Amino acid sequence: MSELAPEDELRLNVMMAGDIQAVRIDEAAMIVHGLSSRGEASIKLHPTGRVEQYLRRVREMLAGHATGSPGGYPVYLHGWTRMGQARDKGLDCLLLFGEVEAVVSVAYSNGLTDELARRAWWAMPVADNARRMLERDCVVHGKMGKVLAEYLVEHLPFENSPHTIIDTVRLLLQPGLIDDEVRKKLWNRGAVDNAYHVGFLERMPDDLPVAVLPREDWSAMSSRLAQLADHPYTVQLERVLSAGGQAFLQISEATLRYPADRDVVNALLNALAAFFSSILYPACCGDDTLEATLENVEAFCRDATSEAGQFLESFPEYAAEVRAMLALSCMNSAVAAPVLSRSTAGGTLMRQKLEPVTTPILQQIAVLRGQAFSATAPRRRSRA
Repeated sequence: MSELAPEDELRLNVMMAGDIQAVRIDEAAMIVHGLSSRGEASIKLHPTGRVEQYLRRVREMLAGHATGSPGGYPVYLHGWTRMGQARDKGLDCLLLFGEVEAVVSVAYSNGLTDELARRAWWAMPVADNARRMLERDCVVHGKMGKVLAEYLVEHLPFENSPHTIIDTVRLLLQPGLIDDEVRKKLWNRGAVDNAYHVGFLERMPDDLPVAVLPREDWSAMSSRLAQLADHPYTVQLERVLSAGGQAFLQISEATLRYPADRDVVNALLNALAAFFSSILYPACCGDDTLEATLENVEAFCRDATSEAGQFLESFPEYAAEVRAMLALSCMNSAVAAPVLSRSTAGGTLMRQKLEPVTTPILQQIAVLRGQAFSATAPRRRSRA
C-alpha cells in the first residue's frame, strides 16, 4: 500500500495533535476537513498512488490517532452501525475516523449527546442521521433539536417514501421543534399526500389541527357517566366523542379509504389501535382472523364478569360504542398482514384487496362517529 506523502503525513499529525472534535473527508476533492473548538481546518491530500488505497491509508492513520493503536477502522462496527449497538463510551473517537459508517454509528447510538450530535451533524449532515438523532430526548431538548428539525422540514418535500414521510413528521411534531405555522403547513400537505396525516395521528391524536364538532350526545354522555368518571371505559368514551376524538376518527376514516401504500396502511392501523389501547383486553384479540376478533369482543361484552360486561350492566345504551372501541383496540397492522403479505399491489388494486379488512374497521368508526356506515365517504361534520 502507498505510504502517505510526507507533507500530508506531517499536516495530518499536526491537525490530530490539536483539540480535534470530528473529521470528514471529501473524497472527490481529496480534502480532509477537521472540526475543533477554534473552527475548521482543511488539508489538501496529494496521493502517491491509487486514490482508494491512499484514502484507506489516511483513515488508518486517523483511526490510529483516535484509538491510540494502529489498525484502522474496526470492521465489526459495520455490522453494528445501523442497529444502534455501538458502545456508548468512546463515541467521540469514532468521529475522528473520517469514516461514514463511524459517523452513522454515533448518530444511531443510545449514548448520543447533544454535543456529539453537533459534531456528527457537521461530519455528515444527511436526513437519515437527523431523524435518528431526533429520537433522543437530549437532542430534541438541546441546541441541535431545532437545527435538525429545520433541515428535515426543508427537505421533506423531496421525500418520496411514505414510510420516511410518516417517520419524519412524527419526529418533527415533538414539543418545541417547530412552530404553529410550520405545523400547519405540514398538515396541509396531507391534502395531497395522506402519509403526512398519519404522522399527526401517531404523534398528536387528540390535538389535530382541524376543527371538528364533538358528537351530538357528547355533553349528555359526560353527565350520564359522571358517577364513573375515572372508569377506563368512561374516559375513553368521553375522549372518542369529544371534538378531538371525532377529528381523529374523521381523518383516520379518510386515510383508510384511500391509503397511499402499505406503509400508510400499517402505520394508520397501529395509530388506531394505540388510540384505544387504554381499554385493550388481549383476550378479545383473535389470533387468526378479524372475524374471530369481533366474535371475541362480542363474547367479552356479554360476559357479566368482565370489565366491559360490568360497565354495560349499568350503561347498556353504550353497548355499540364499547364493542367498537374494543374491536379497534385490537385492529393493528397484524390484521392486514395476511392480505399484504400475499400481494405487492399498490394504489387502487391494494385498496380493493384490503376491503375485507378495511370495511369492518370503517364500520366500527362509523358507530363511534354516530353515522350509518356507507361504502362511500360520508359527509364531514366540520366547522371553519
